[in-house]
Amino acid sequence: MIVGAVVGLSLVVSVAFEPNLPPTSGNNTAGIRMSSQQKDAEIQPLLRSATDCIIHAVAADPRYHVPIKPGDINELIVTSMTVCIEPVRAMIHGHDRLFGEGTGAVFFMGPYLDVLPMAVTKQVSGGLQ
Repeated sequence: MIVGAVVGLSLVVSVAFEPNLPPTSGNNTAGIRMSSQQKDAEIQPLLRSATDCIIHAVAADPRYHVPIKPGDINELIVTSMTVCIEPVRAMIHGHDRLFGEGTGAVFFMGPYLDVLPMAVTKQVSGGLQ
C-alpha cells in the first residue's frame, strides 16, 4: 500500500472511532455467545455495505479511469471515505460488538484495507456503477 493512502485512511479512522465517546455498556457480550459462523454471517452485510459504498464512490469519481494504477485507486479510496464514513463506522462498531472491543479498528486497518484496493479495482473495472 502507498504510504500516503495509509496515512489518509488512518486520519479517517481516527474520526470514525469517536474516541471521546464513553465506553459502551450493556449487551457487549452478545458476540461471545455466537458461533464463528454466526458472527461471520452477522458481519457480512456490514462489510458489504461499506465496500459497496466505497466501490460506488470510486466509480463515480471523475478522476477514475480504466486501467488504473494501484496508487491511483488508493487515492480514490481515501477520498471515498468522506462519503462512506457511516457504513465504515457501522462495520467497525459491528466488528467490535461481535468480536470484542477494539477488534474493529484492527480489522479495518489490517485485513480489510489489505484487500480493499484489489476488490475495488475488480468491481469497478468489471462495470459496477
